[in-house]
Amino acid sequence: MYYILFYKTVDNYVERRAPYREEHLAYAKRAQERGGLVMAGALADPADGAVLVFKGEGPATAENFAVNDPYVKNGLITEWRVRPWTVVIGG
Repeated sequence: MYYILFYKTVDNYVERRAPYREEHLAYAKRAQERGGLVMAGALADPADGAVLVFKGEGPATAENFAVNDPYVKNGLITEWRVRPWTVVIGG
């Protein structure tokens, strides 16, 4: 089953993420290498959120990622939620 982690970001997110970006990307890369994180990226025009796709038996992997993400810990994410995603084509 797939799970989508939706992030809502602070105003001026692109500028404010700079001090945490390297740590966040390394954290995400490790999650991908472990096999839980499938793909991830920021939304654009406007840059007001991000979407991360996880694959697993339940939402815990996505939820744990969010709780421990440097962007969340440092207040760049104002809100996050995980939703199950039923993939019918691809995947």
